[in-house]
Amino acid sequence: MSVELNYTSVTLAVVAQRGEPAQVGQAHHPEPRASEGARRYSWLVVTTVHPLLEAKVKAAIESAASRHLGRNWVSNSFTDLNDRASHPCGILHGEPFSVFAKLGLDRNAREKFQAELSGLTLVRERARIATPTPIATGLAPLDHGCLLMTEALSERPPQHRTRDDWRSIGHTLATLHQVHGARFGLEHFNGFFGPLRQDNTPVTSNIWVDFYTERRVVPLLRSAVDSGHLPMDLAADVERLVQRLPSVCGPEPQPTLLHGDAQQNNFVTTDTGAVVADVAPYFGHPEIDLALVDYFHPVPEDVFDAYRDIAPIEAGFAQRRDLWRIFVDLACVTVEATPFSRYALARLADSVRCYK
Repeated sequence: MSVELNYTSVTLAVVAQRGEPAQVGQAHHPEPRASEGARRYSWLVVTTVHPLLEAKVKAAIESAASRHLGRNWVSNSFTDLNDRASHPCGILHGEPFSVFAKLGLDRNAREKFQAELSGLTLVRERARIATPTPIATGLAPLDHGCLLMTEALSERPPQHRTRDDWRSIGHTLATLHQVHGARFGLEHFNGFFGPLRQDNTPVTSNIWVDFYTERRVVPLLRSAVDSGHLPMDLAADVERLVQRLPSVCGPEPQPTLLHGDAQQNNFVTTDTGAVVADVAPYFGHPEIDLALVDYFHPVPEDVFDAYRDIAPIEAGFAQRRDLWRIFVDLACVTVEATPFSRYALARLADSVRCYK
């Protein structure tokens, strides 16, 4: 369930000098003292505005939506979704559609968002699964940063999902996994896993464990060490586990098109089924997605039962699940995604013990 917020700002009046009470939403302006003159003020007004509602940003969104619609489009209300993503994001409501917008402020924001749009196009065209519809080109460069925009979806949040909703996620993931390629990785483009670069370059051997080691685990192990957040003794244990991967990774899979970041919040539940979002696709082991779907939060067994309606899940998956989570653990440690970084460190320690 979403809450619509009108375009209003909250003004906080802080009485800095005289200790007089101020009311939220009301600026308190005490009379200036004669001795103060123009040198200083006894009050301070702080206005908070969501970044998507700043004038130039909002104008860029409305301009893109107008081009997308073919006539003037204006937003009339706003839903803040900052708690759902690592970027400032939200829904600008209007007619006949609303706009989901995400604002990237770092130097490579446009590159990140282009990779996300390219990934959505890939899975939509190859697997024929539902993805959000881009607004115009989907991107709007800004003076400082970039916008990613899609048509907003009428979503049922995870806490209100029905059994059929969870099954729809399983069916969608299994449908995606029906697409196969000749090589592990992706020759078309690289991507991002959260804020971190994801190298999709195929490896020479075209063996899954080599790709997983060279393109996922080792780069993120290096990043985690460089971040200073990974204890060196645990880093050494992970490095030793990497050497054992060929003996514990199970049978060689067929290169399978992956979501790449298949945690449950990257499936949007609608009345017509699950819609895939925030993909980081490449061809890999289908158990990667299965291991990620309940990485951050548990999911009911309905997801896996529905997956099995379309594709099998190997009997050894339960024993390999934590192997496929190592690179995610390292990513969480690298960016210090509290509280997940603490859980990730504990999982890494458990994994190196379990797979000795």
